[in-house]
Amino acid sequence: MWDKVIFVCKSGTCRAPMAAALLQECSLKHEIRIEARGMVVLFPEPLNQKTAAVMISNGINMEGYMSQQLVAEDVDDHTLVLVMEAKEIGQVLSIIGEDRQAQVQVLTTLTGEELEIMDPYGAPLPSYGLCFESMSKTIKKLAAWLNEQGEEADHE
Repeated sequence: MWDKVIFVCKSGTCRAPMAAALLQECSLKHEIRIEARGMVVLFPEPLNQKTAAVMISNGINMEGYMSQQLVAEDVDDHTLVLVMEAKEIGQVLSIIGEDRQAQVQVLTTLTGEELEIMDPYGAPLPSYGLCFESMSKTIKKLAAWLNEQGEEADHE
């Protein structure tokens, strides 16, 4: 069973914090630490302004959020690391260790979806809204999957 879920995107200012905030809004049957990290964070940055606008318009205030670099110490044996695109797996493993490959998954692959979560960075505001909509559906599926995993662990 997973005790912690870390969402990872390139800068840690858009998709990963969006996913983390959405999962925190879900009803989970077991306590799970939910975090967001970036693969390339030279210094902490606030949430992308367009992401913040979309989150606020959907009733989620992420005031005070600052990006953090993913480091190997973030991950233990009970941590699930979720990336937004398959091409990010290699970079994540180079940070946390190749031996953690089974713990790193593409979010949409895990939830049984065909398409990855698009990166709206640099696009107009409506693209961030579309990203939020697709992320919301995916995160609801993830929450159900995490709850199932927890129930299976309870029965062992």
